[in-house]
Amino acid sequence: MFAAERRQLILEMVRANGAVSLRELARVVQTSEVTVRRDVRALEAEGLLDRRHGGAVLPGGFTRESGFPQKSHLATAEKTAIADLAAGLVEEGEAIVVGAGTTTQELARRLARVPGLTVVTNSLLVAQALAHANRVEVVMTGGTLRGSNYALVGSGAEQSLQGLRVSKAFLSGSGLTAERGLSTSNMLSASVDRALVQAAAEVVVLADHTKLGTDTMFQTVATDLITRLVTDDPPAHDERAATELQALADQGVQIAVAGANGAPGGEQGSTPRRRAVPGPRRQATGGLRGMLGDQQQPGPAERERERSRVADLRRR
Repeated sequence: MFAAERRQLILEMVRANGAVSLRELARVVQTSEVTVRRDVRALEAEGLLDRRHGGAVLPGGFTRESGFPQKSHLATAEKTAIADLAAGLVEEGEAIVVGAGTTTQELARRLARVPGLTVVTNSLLVAQALAHANRVEVVMTGGTLRGSNYALVGSGAEQSLQGLRVSKAFLSGSGLTAERGLSTSNMLSASVDRALVQAAAEVVVLADHTKLGTDTMFQTVATDLITRLVTDDPPAHDERAATELQALADQGVQIAVAGANGAPGGEQGSTPRRRAVPGPRRQATGGLRGMLGDQQQPGPAERERERSRVADLRRR
């Protein structure tokens, strides 16, 4: 493929999706990330797109929201690994909320194996993934259907969440920065996500590395409200993503990193790897917040018990 053809295809992908990682661009145009990076620089020089944290975005700073069909084909391996790792954080018999998104949909597919679980969601896709799980109770919010991401939004969704209290909220979004936290491009979606956060004792954000450092219009979760980030391992050349991870950790967010090759953490076998990026301690509130960073690192016996618990949940 000639350079002009590559660059036109890259430009069309970015226009269609709002933001695309270099890894995904290289896969689609069937060339190396080095070549794609050179093409992106050339397109940026022409003012056609902006480089951003290991990828390319529409010019203008704030990325627009992509529709579900486009999102579902982006960073699929990373989302799978993130969902695998996040599912190990859910315990039998818990009550949780799960927001809308393609990554949370992947998580829901894995939660179908957790017995006694109650899942509150505004996402039709999350509910569909759990519809045939005999041991999982699904509670849908009210609201108005937003077709672009199959989510219920509006005052009906927010009012149905009033008075609700669950252990954890699992949320995704369009961007994540240490300065503003999690954000999205749609005002109605942001408002419902904030209501989901208020219902939960702990907030777990699921975001692949392409969203790190990306800032969008409406803040959903401030950084100091995020208990944990589950993400994938950024490419070695993506220094900005690594810097953003460290900045998040410095503000007390616990970082769990999954591999992008189908085995969490890049390891073979069923036991996820958790990599804690050092940061200042927060006051422990129990549960997940005490697993990494808030307390001393667990000893061999505690680690073995955790591995056994996660393996047992996966077998179920």
